[in-house]
Order: sequence, then C-alpha cells, then structure tokens
Amino acid sequence: MQKQLKQMVVSDPRVMMGKPVIVGTRITVELILEKLAAGETPEQILESHPRLTREAIQAALAFAAEALRYDVIYPIVENAS
Repeated sequence: MQKQLKQMVVSDPRVMMGKPVIVGTRITVELILEKLAAGETPEQILESHPRLTREAIQAALAFAAEALRYDVIYPIVENAS
C-alpha cells in the first residue's frame, strides 16, 4: 500500500473499539466497504460523510486488500436455497 494511503488508516483501542478507521474520524474501513458492497458510489459516500475524501475511500480499499493478502483461509458458506 502506498505510504500516503497507509497513513490514512489507523487503529486505536480508544476509538471504535480498535477497528481500523480513517484518521481523524470515527468512520471505519468496515463501514466504507459495506457501503460500497451495497452499491453506493464513492460520490454518495462522500455526500453522506463530508469529512471523507476520495483518497480516504481508496485507502480503505487498499487496507482491505492488504489485510486479505496474508495466508488465511476464509471459508465461504453457500446458501442451501
């Protein structure tokens, strides 16, 4: 992850129970990812959260990609429907 983007995501046990957040906010990486997965556009997210920047959204995505890069197996449970 680029150094500048990496510095935008922090984790502090006193803020949002230590979840990774965008620096200077209480907006979690998890929230940004959930909004994108639900179909919101970056523009809609920025409109809803004026303290965010396009770079902050990019930093959240880069953080998630780096976290998933490690050798961990994530079981996928398929619906039985």
